[in-house]
Amino acid sequence: MREGKSGKEPEGVEDVIGELDELASQGDKVRIGDVLDDFGERSFGPFIMIFALVEITPIGAIPGAPTVLASIIALVAVQLLLGKDHIWMPQFIQDRAVESKKLHKAIGKLRGVAHWLDGHSRDRVEFLTKGIWIRIAALAILILCATVPPLEVLPFASSAPMLAIATIGLALIVRDGLVMLAALLLAAAAVAGGTYYYYNSDDEESSSSAWIAPLDEGPTLT
Repeated sequence: MREGKSGKEPEGVEDVIGELDELASQGDKVRIGDVLDDFGERSFGPFIMIFALVEITPIGAIPGAPTVLASIIALVAVQLLLGKDHIWMPQFIQDRAVESKKLHKAIGKLRGVAHWLDGHSRDRVEFLTKGIWIRIAALAILILCATVPPLEVLPFASSAPMLAIATIGLALIVRDGLVMLAALLLAAAAVAGGTYYYYNSDDEESSSSAWIAPLDEGPTLT
């Protein structure tokens, strides 16, 4: 993995969001291309985790943002699945940007989570973060990303798959196999829960409509 501009490879979530916060302090906006340049083209773990964590913040409440972020993560995951040794992004994606003020605010909300995650991860069962496990993780990320667009219409529902993706990114950064196993279990739960939530919400909507419909027709006399 190539080192970022700070000259030090990120070793945890706090390192990643600290680097991102510093990047946000350098201008009015932060481009995706700036993030790629800052962390290095080989930084698959940080890049995946950053965009998943950002979706969990208020930025993820912007209409369309979860789907855009999921699409970016999916593009990175495809390259990870194919065994590429660096991240490639088309220029139009690199040019997408977020206001630095919003990013600063989002990072502030993540600091507590970052500290907790770093405190519960370290080098363990490292082989689960290498070889075939990298491709299994990439496939899990792609499946999770595919669940985001339909879940975006439901309040906070897309945060579950993004949390699982962020945990996979963390496992890749700290090379912790136990975190990777936990992330894959969380991914399975997020997909199952999201599917259940999505289809049940349709049923609830239909039931609500059935109760509302007679009211819309107005009173009738018999």
